[in-house]
Amino acid sequence: TLDLTCRKMPCFAKFSEVEEMVNMEAEINEVQPLLLSVTIGSTLQFYFIGKKCEILQDMNRHLEAILKEKRALRKRLIKHRCQESLPIEATFHKCIVELLTEAVTFIEKLESHLQSVRSIPQIPHMMNNMDTTLTKTEVLMIELEELTEKILKWEELQKEVYSN
Repeated sequence: TLDLTCRKMPCFAKFSEVEEMVNMEAEINEVQPLLLSVTIGSTLQFYFIGKKCEILQDMNRHLEAILKEKRALRKRLIKHRCQESLPIEATFHKCIVELLTEAVTFIEKLESHLQSVRSIPQIPHMMNNMDTTLTKTEVLMIELEELTEKILKWEELQKEVYSN
C-alpha cells in the first residue's frame, strides 16, 4: 500500500521517472551486446562474401582466358597448313633426321603389322585346323607303334624259322 500511495503523489513522480529511465538503461545494456554481436556478425559475413566474390571473379577471368586460348588453338588446328614449312632450329636437325628414318621404317613395317591385325579374326579357325592336325598326327603315331610292334613280332618269327 505504501508503494501505491507513493507513486501517485506528485513529489514521488520524479523518482518514478528516474526508475523508468534506469529500467530502460538496463534493457539497453542487455540488448546492446546482442545488437553489437549481430552487427559484427553481419559485417564479417559481408566481408567474407566480398572475399568469396573476388575469388569467384578471379576464377571467372582465368576460365575466360582459357576459353579464349582454346578457341585460338582450335582455329590454328583447323587452319590448313599444306605447303608451309616450319622453321626448325639447327640444334634439332639431327633429331629430325632420326625421326624421319624411324617414320620411314614404321611405314615399311606398317603393312606387316596390318596383316597381323587382319589375321586375328582367323585365329580360331586356324586353332581348329591345328587341333585337327594334332589329332590326325596322334592317330598316325598310334598306327606306327602298332605297325612297329607287328614288324618286331614278325622279325622274331623269322628268326625262329631260320634258327629251326
